[in-house]
Amino acid sequence: MNLRSPAFAMLFAVSLIAAAGNMALQSVLPNIGRTFQLRDTLVSGAFAISALMWTLASPWWARLSDSLGRKRVMMIGLIGFILSMTGFGLATTSGLQGWLGFAVAFALMATARTIYGVYGSAAPIASQAYVADRTSAEQRTQAMSMLASAQGLGTVVGPTLAPLFVLPVVGLAGPMYAFAAMGAVALLVVWRRLPSGDVVRTPSVSGRRDHAGRGLWKDPRVRDYLLYGLLVTGAQAINISVLGFHIIDELAAAGTAQSASHPFIALAMFAGAAATLLAQWGLIPMLKLEARDLMRWGAALALAGNVLSIASPGYYGVVVGYAVVSMGVGFARPGFTAGSSLSVGAAEQGAVAGLMMSLAGLSFLAPPVIGVALYELAEPAPFIANAVLLALATGLCFMSGVLRAGPPDLPDREETPSPETPPASQPGPEGNR
Repeated sequence: MNLRSPAFAMLFAVSLIAAAGNMALQSVLPNIGRTFQLRDTLVSGAFAISALMWTLASPWWARLSDSLGRKRVMMIGLIGFILSMTGFGLATTSGLQGWLGFAVAFALMATARTIYGVYGSAAPIASQAYVADRTSAEQRTQAMSMLASAQGLGTVVGPTLAPLFVLPVVGLAGPMYAFAAMGAVALLVVWRRLPSGDVVRTPSVSGRRDHAGRGLWKDPRVRDYLLYGLLVTGAQAINISVLGFHIIDELAAAGTAQSASHPFIALAMFAGAAATLLAQWGLIPMLKLEARDLMRWGAALALAGNVLSIASPGYYGVVVGYAVVSMGVGFARPGFTAGSSLSVGAAEQGAVAGLMMSLAGLSFLAPPVIGVALYELAEPAPFIANAVLLALATGLCFMSGVLRAGPPDLPDREETPSPETPPASQPGPEGNR
């Protein structure tokens, strides 16, 4: 597949719209929750439900795309995204306008997120499989990285555009309607223009499924990479979930009304996403760091960002701390994903990629709810907890023999991403590659 082809552009747009829509929703959700007079932990629980369903449904969509076809599964995922964003917007409008009670409206919002959790993973999984079907082994790394970079770009685009759609008539529900409309356009284009995703698949000689990689999560080659990844992505999930509430409270202490806080939240999320892209597009290629070095610097920077959030209260301290954390994760994520991939053979690449996707989903189950609950107890509490998690991750880089040595240095592969390699994506509420 040519990366400049219209087909790849459609796949890129699908991933970009989904990631941007999720981050736009994340930027307005704290304001919606406070307006509905809900507990912060209850609001974060809506995303935990979505992440749970995402994690459970992902393997099923991966298998269905083999039998039903990549394009059809992709379209199912887009329909789920459209229904979820529209339903969430309607529930928000109903609550804000007083058509429904806040409790009923929020229950419908949680239902809309559950719909996305079930169907949302279909589109990215089918898109990745579509690319894998049409690329050689030599092309696949660059193609997959380019596709993943759409989600990283979406984390910048979503919070940046969200304030533009908070309009007088629709209010905080505006971003949901806008991204649902974008999803509908993408669905129409994919339906009319994307070549069929069906390919001829040759069964194995034995007629049985290939079980390479089964039980890989407990394999010593990748086990410590997974533990490190869970610590780092769990800490980042807490940072993302607490961010909006933290900014609202800091601005309120300075005399800024909650209704005026949304642009400030969007700016902070933009700063974090930009720091991630700076690390992955600029610093990693320039410094030519290997996987083990990326992991060490990543955990240490994320640790420093959380310490800064404790030591420097106020809006600008929150923004700078979150940006430093995001830059650290920008180093760490390519480190542990590349390290785990380089540690296994060709027949196990699919299995280790699946573990990475499940890991990202798992990090958005309990950590956000726990983090917001800690924030309700005391403002510094979630950042102290994150500092402990990231100190463990940093220590693991030096105490684990596997992480200390790094992946095997094979002569036929290059561990450091080239300047042309796009960045890995920043995690969103449901996780990603």
